[in-house]
Amino acid sequence: MAITAQEVNKLRQMTGAGMMDCKKALTESEGDFEKAVDILRKKGQKVSASRADRETKEGVAVTRISADGSKGYILTLTCETDFVAKNEGFVTFANSLMDIAVENSATTIEAILALPFEDQLVAAKITEMTGKIGEKLEISHFEVIEAETVVPYIHSNGKLGVLVGLTNTSGTNVEEAGKDVAMQIAAMNPVALDKDGVDSSVVEREIAVGKEQALAEGKPEAMLEKIALGKLNKFYKENTLLSQTFVKDNSKTIAQYLDGVSKGMTVSAFKRVSIG
Repeated sequence: MAITAQEVNKLRQMTGAGMMDCKKALTESEGDFEKAVDILRKKGQKVSASRADRETKEGVAVTRISADGSKGYILTLTCETDFVAKNEGFVTFANSLMDIAVENSATTIEAILALPFEDQLVAAKITEMTGKIGEKLEISHFEVIEAETVVPYIHSNGKLGVLVGLTNTSGTNVEEAGKDVAMQIAAMNPVALDKDGVDSSVVEREIAVGKEQALAEGKPEAMLEKIALGKLNKFYKENTLLSQTFVKDNSKTIAQYLDGVSKGMTVSAFKRVSIG
């Protein structure tokens, strides 16, 4: 049967697929729009499968904060090229995924993928979008934190995001302080909140490296343990958030800065996600 340009355009408006793809799908479905949409989705599944081994090093990070400010979400949707990452439709899709996640109180990527999106599941919608765009798409990060006050930050390139959870936030300038700390986390990438949060394997490795360095410097065998522990303390100072020197005022640590803004204020949790 003959497929009209109006019908092709209608399907294109419905699906966002290319003109030729829409014409082929309508021809194959003999003008049945529902079947044509299914054909396009199947094509999307094929495209998705054929691109499964591609790396998604571009994308966008988006955040949401609950109305009372006590819960924060951060999600990254990734793709293959910067061209797609900057496309308005891609960014809108990322925000739609975040909205669905928040509305359904999702806590994992797997939970998001199983949620309904229009007339299908999120996982199927991502496959469909992969077919339309022609690049592998995936939700690469999804993090949630709860605290007395949660402050979000997205770096200017849109590919790095931070959530900071603060406690004892009864003072003023809390949001500003939270953003300062979030920017510190973005720039300095701390491994943990404080030394108690550093994984034991990391501690063991730092001690071992410290001993090897001291030995290579010709230090006495009896001094190796003490020297290594000294190096470990330096590692804590440089790599755990509350002990780090505040980049805006190197006379203070982050812990001291926050306490100065509001007595007793501190960070209870943070998340940092980066694309690429």
